[in-house]
Amino acid sequence: MENSNQDIEVLKLRLRDFSSSRDWDQFHSVRNLIFALVGEVGELAAEMQWIDDANVALAISDRSKHDAIASEIADVFSYLVRLADKLEVNLVDEAMKKIDLNENRYPADKAKGSAAKYTAYE
Repeated sequence: MENSNQDIEVLKLRLRDFSSSRDWDQFHSVRNLIFALVGEVGELAAEMQWIDDANVALAISDRSKHDAIASEIADVFSYLVRLADKLEVNLVDEAMKKIDLNENRYPADKAKGSAAKYTAYE
């Protein structure tokens, strides 16, 4: 787990430097980063738009489609890391806390195979 934190820290610092060296920090407000993140998620979704479920595996087996999806995932991740940096949020720690919370909300013996909301298990 330590490597994950280190890798994200290196990425965070590189993105911070990239932004700073271009004087883009003025544009990277929390609000703007959230909107940019939403936009990138939309671009990721657009890569799969109009492909029916039966053909998803075929679509992503195409190298150019796979690369386009990977590029959009990288954009989403980069904006997420940049946003977390601005808000001083440790992504790995927060994700672990969320998993802990969801383990309690969705007990495996009750939630297995179900898509019900956690309130169904209270």
